[in-house]
Amino acid sequence: NVIGAEGIRYFQRASESLHMRLHVNLSSCVPATELETAGARLEVGDLLELADHPSVLGLAEVMNFPGLLAGDEALLAKVAAFADRHLDGHAPLLRGRALDAYLATGIRTDHEATGLEEGREKLEKGMHLLLREGSIARNVRDLAPLIDERTWMRLAFCTDDRNPLEIRHEGHIDHALRVAIGAGAPPVAAYRAATLGAALAFGLRDRGVVAPGYRADILLLEDLETVAVSDVLCGGLPVADLLSATRAHPDPVGYGSVRRQPVTAADFEISAAGPTMPVIGALPFSLLTDHRTMELPFVGGRLHADPERGVHKLCVLERHGRNGNIGRGFVHGFGPLRGAVASSIGHDSHNLIVLGSDDADMALAVNRLIELQGGAAVVADGRVLAELPLPVAGLMSDRGLDFVAARLTELRTAAKAIGCTLEEPLLQLAFLPLPVIPHLKLTDMGYVAAGPDGLRLLA
Repeated sequence: NVIGAEGIRYFQRASESLHMRLHVNLSSCVPATELETAGARLEVGDLLELADHPSVLGLAEVMNFPGLLAGDEALLAKVAAFADRHLDGHAPLLRGRALDAYLATGIRTDHEATGLEEGREKLEKGMHLLLREGSIARNVRDLAPLIDERTWMRLAFCTDDRNPLEIRHEGHIDHALRVAIGAGAPPVAAYRAATLGAALAFGLRDRGVVAPGYRADILLLEDLETVAVSDVLCGGLPVADLLSATRAHPDPVGYGSVRRQPVTAADFEISAAGPTMPVIGALPFSLLTDHRTMELPFVGGRLHADPERGVHKLCVLERHGRNGNIGRGFVHGFGPLRGAVASSIGHDSHNLIVLGSDDADMALAVNRLIELQGGAAVVADGRVLAELPLPVAGLMSDRGLDFVAARLTELRTAAKAIGCTLEEPLLQLAFLPLPVIPHLKLTDMGYVAAGPDGLRLLA
């Protein structure tokens, strides 16, 4: 969504020098919808030019489910072009006939199920369910009752977005397994889902079991229920040996991607005819949001944040050098935060997103991200309290894990110090611009109401 096909080619080139098998699904929705501004656009012809690389499995999650159900011709053309390959899904809260129509296109996986009945219906209708345990969306505990000896072959685990700090301290898929087993899932069925179930979901017929002729990607465990990993073999070789092996490093991509002029406090003023305004209700550990209506402080024809009630200004600023849009609104649920928190990670177009109680602090946070060419920042009282540079497309660091982990810890500490009550504020913030997850989001074009019936831009 930031640099288009160039970014996909980078991962394809990187896969060529790895002993580990790195697979790529091609992005089906760039941009995710037409109600936001992305840095790139990928049409079916662009995807077909990338499709023959050996790393490619198929089409990545078809996020614009309202567009697909409405018969969007460009999206249907992409699905048709990959009809004989893997088609990855994205169907939050989709049930009944709408789900039937979505599945009729050939899509077979979904990682967006959050409730037991939703997950059960998708399983019964032939979907391969990816049980998600990320930093924000933590769904495995609720969906664990679906895991048994009859269903495991239609199940797998995924993380979606997971903070590197949590990967370091808690783990990745191994953590999801612990959560499932702790919630009562039969351990053997859970392990089968995590291994062979995942291989079946993506058509990887050469792995998933320990048997002659299969790729020897093997975890050695000290304890089944605690998922205590003692060693890892990748293609039959110890990972410890592979880590020190020399390998090619593709030329870097994605630098200089934040193309926006500095802003001022005046850019964050919100004019209105009265005090009543739609407000995004952020829900802890959920990508779903509430569509609320609240009365806000209203002075001189302008609306203001109300941090004592946990209501803050929220702005999304186009950063790809396309149009300079600023979407303005409000969000509730981050606590009595003073100052501002900003990030260049804002799914899926990754424009700049900032929330705050003070316009000057919001401007300072955004301008610091422009200087850094992407990243995250926490600001209060006219000072930058913590920051993490992410110069690669505004999404990734070019430094090691130790550096990133230290900066992420500083950001969390700073956000808590200025009153944020959410455990993972940056990733919670990152999903507020994503209009293909219900119910109310904010893009650079304004508020977007989202649901199974479609997407609409609010006036």
